[in-house]
Amino acid sequence: MAVVVLAGDQVSKSLVLAARPGPSGGGVVSVRLVRNTGASFGLGAGHPIVVVLVAVAIIAIVAVLLARTRSRAAALCLAAVLGGALGNLADRLFRAPGLGRGAVVDWIHVAVYPATFNIADLAIRVGAVGAVIAMLDIRVRGGSWRARRARRARRGRRARRARAAAPLHDEVDEPGRS
Repeated sequence: MAVVVLAGDQVSKSLVLAARPGPSGGGVVSVRLVRNTGASFGLGAGHPIVVVLVAVAIIAIVAVLLARTRSRAAALCLAAVLGGALGNLADRLFRAPGLGRGAVVDWIHVAVYPATFNIADLAIRVGAVGAVIAMLDIRVRGGSWRARRARRARRGRRARRARAAAPLHDEVDEPGRS
């Protein structure tokens, strides 16, 4: 998933840069080319090295969480976050004006949303929310899918043993028979 997000993000940015879109109409979703030197919502603009170092730290944390998770849903969501973070870091490292000072290419504008964003940003936000929900679901339901499957199997074995130990039918004396 991380590779898919990274590739989709970089290809979409390249296509938008090649098309050089002008100001688009006032639709709900439009293409608006913006170069963001800061993090989300422009935080940290003017401090590119700090933004790059924070991005690298976040990537390392997400990679560790991804390696340790046992939940498939959480892993999928964390992989989306990792791919998005790598996509934006690639912009910062390899786009103009130079190594470590590059600007992230944002191009998706939604009329009811205050910022312009890209596929990487979308993957980071959706993946982070999904990972939190998946991890909360694990805690609420009492463990990973493997633990739940093991509990169901134990309940099934107990039920089979109980059925095997029970008599096949009740032996009831009928009145008048000796």
